[in-house]
Amino acid sequence: MQQNSTFPIKQSELTMLRDEATSYLKSVQWEQGQRAKNKEKDSRDDSILLYLSRANNGGGPAVTVSVSKTVLELKKRLLPDSVAIPLYLNQTLYVIQEAIALGIWAKDSYYDASGLSSLSERKATIDGSGKREYESKMHTATAFMLFATAYNILHNLRSVASEDLSVMKQKFAGIPEVSLLSPSKGISCALYYYDKYLSHPEIIKSDKDVADFTVVYFDALIDEIQMRKSTLEYQETIVDRTYKLENSDFSISGWSNIFSGSAISVEFNKVQFEQIVGNRDAKHFARRLTERMLSYDFTEKKNPFQELGGFMPVFMGYGIPGTGKSMLIAAIATRLKEHCDHLELPFLFHPMPDTLISTFQGGSAEKMVEWMKPLQDPSKLIFAPIDDAENNLQERTAQGVSAGVKEVIGVFLRYTEGAYAVNYGNSSIGLFTNLPEMLDKAVISRVQGRFKIDGARTVHDFLDQDYLWWHKFEKTLPGFVNMDDPKDYTYLSDQKLAKDMGEILKIVEKPSEARVLDVFEKAESRFGYDDHKFYANLYKEIQVIFPFFSSRDVRNIQSAISLRLTDFDLDQSWFHNPETYFKQNYATKLSMLKELMQANMKGLNFSDIRRQEVIRYLDNVATIADTDFKRKVDERIGQLNVEMEARKKFDNGH
Repeated sequence: MQQNSTFPIKQSELTMLRDEATSYLKSVQWEQGQRAKNKEKDSRDDSILLYLSRANNGGGPAVTVSVSKTVLELKKRLLPDSVAIPLYLNQTLYVIQEAIALGIWAKDSYYDASGLSSLSERKATIDGSGKREYESKMHTATAFMLFATAYNILHNLRSVASEDLSVMKQKFAGIPEVSLLSPSKGISCALYYYDKYLSHPEIIKSDKDVADFTVVYFDALIDEIQMRKSTLEYQETIVDRTYKLENSDFSISGWSNIFSGSAISVEFNKVQFEQIVGNRDAKHFARRLTERMLSYDFTEKKNPFQELGGFMPVFMGYGIPGTGKSMLIAAIATRLKEHCDHLELPFLFHPMPDTLISTFQGGSAEKMVEWMKPLQDPSKLIFAPIDDAENNLQERTAQGVSAGVKEVIGVFLRYTEGAYAVNYGNSSIGLFTNLPEMLDKAVISRVQGRFKIDGARTVHDFLDQDYLWWHKFEKTLPGFVNMDDPKDYTYLSDQKLAKDMGEILKIVEKPSEARVLDVFEKAESRFGYDDHKFYANLYKEIQVIFPFFSSRDVRNIQSAISLRLTDFDLDQSWFHNPETYFKQNYATKLSMLKELMQANMKGLNFSDIRRQEVIRYLDNVATIADTDFKRKVDERIGQLNVEMEARKKFDNGH
C-alpha cells in the first residue's frame, strides 16, 4: 500500500462549515432502530443500556435531543453558583463542534472525489445499478464523516482526558446502534446516544468526566466503523490519500487510527546499568539513547537530535545467548522511567508480544499494525524492544518461513520507512537477537545503530559477575563468604559507564573480514582516505560482493558517523534542574546542543571517524552474511563426525 498524495484541509473552508456543525449540536432527531431496542432483553432494570433503550419512551416517533442544552444543564449541576462554564465542559463542546465541521468537510471531499456529487444531482434519473452505487457510496461517505469526526475528537482531547480511563470504560455500555444510511442520519444517531449518556446521572460527576467520557465514546465509535469498513464499497478515494489539517499536526490517512488499542506500559524488572557486567559498548549506546529520547520536545513534536543527526528510530543489539540482552532491555526501560518520573514526562514501555504470529491469513499483519500504531503517538516517550527478534523477523527467503512472519515483516518495513512511517523523535525500536544473520535483510537495512552484547570478557568482568552474586550472602550473613578479595582491583570499577565511544572502540585501520579488506585495499591503491572518491568506489565494489548493499546502508553509515559527532554527555545539572534544559523550548534546546556538539567536535578527526565507522559497518555486513553459511557448514561437519564415529564403533563390533 502506498500513500499517493496529500490534500490540505484549509481552516477557511472549515469556518464555512461551522454553522452546520453547530446546528447538529443544537438539535438532532433520532428514532431508535430494532437493534437498540433489543438491547433491553438481557438487561437489569438499573443498567445504563436499559436506560438508553428506553430513551425514547420505548419506541414511537423520533426523539429530539440537544447536546448544547445538555451541556448547559451539566454546567448548572456541576457549577451551580457560577456564570462561567467549567473548563473541560467548554473545551469538550468546542472540540466536538470543530470535529463535526471537519467531518462534514471530509464527507464533502469524498462526495467530489468518488463521483457521489454527480450521482446526487442525477438521483431522479439514475437506473437500478446507479441507485445501488448511490446507496453504497452514501454509506461509505457517512462512515468516513463519522470516522473523521471521531478521530479529530480523539486527537484534540486525548491529552486533556485522564491517562487511566478504566473506570469510565466500566461505566460505558457501548453504542446501541450506528447508522450509516446517510451523513445526517449518521451524525444524528451518534450525537443522540452521546447526549443520552451525558444525561445519565451516574456517568458525569465532574467536568473532567465530560472529557473522559467523550474520548471513551468516540473511541468506541471508531471501533464500530473499523468493524464495518470491510462491508463498505468505493473506498478507493479514502485509502489512497492523506488529508492534512492546515497549521496543525492532525491528518487523516485512510482508516488509519494511531490511537487504537491504546497501549499501556508493560511492567518490567528494574535493573541499573551498574548491575550489567561487561557490555561497555551496549551500555554506552543505551545511555546515549535515553538522553536523546529525553530531549524530545512535546510542544513542537520533534527532537533536536534528529536535526543534529544523532537519533536512532531503529537500533540492534546482538550477541550469543546469556550475555545480558534481557537485562539491557530492562536497564534502558528503568533509566527512561526514572528520568521520565523525575521530569514529569509520560513514558510507554511497549515490548513486542510473544503471541504476534497468527495462524489465520492476515491475522499476523493485523496484530503487527496494532502493535506499531502506538509508536506514532507523539504524546509520550516510547521504548519498543523486540527480544529474540529472529523469531518474528526471520529472513523471508529461508525455507519454511511462515506466511505470518512475512506479514509481520511487511508491516514493519512499511511503518519504519514507508508510506506510514512517522518519526517524531520520541520513540525507538530496539531489535535484540542472538542470531542477527537470521534477520531479514530488509529489516537489517532499517537498523541505524548497532552494538554487540558480548557479556563478561575480562578477568575483572568475571570477578564482578561473581561479586554481584556472593555479595548478597555477605550482606545477609557478614563473614560467611570466607574468601580473599583481589588486592589490585576494586569491585565494579570496570563497570562504570564510558565517557565516549573513543574510550571503547579499538582504533581500526583495516577491515578484519577478508572480502571487505580486499576491496578496501583496491580503493586505497587508487585514492587516499581523505578523498571522497575513495568511499564512492569502495561502496560500488562492496555492492558487487553483497548485492543487497544499497543507498540505505550508506545512510546507516552516515547515521553512525553522526552518532559519533553527537557522542557527548548532557550536563548532569540539567537533570537536577530540568528548567535549565529539558523544560526549555525547542529552539533553546537545539542551540544548547549545538554548543556541546561544536565543543565535542574540536577533539575529533572527521576523516578518521569516517574510516572507522565505514570499516565497522562493512565488517558487520560481511560477518552477518557469512555466519549463516558457516553455521550450516559447521552443522554438516558435526553430522558427518557423528556418522563417522558411529561407523567406527559399528565396525569395531560395538
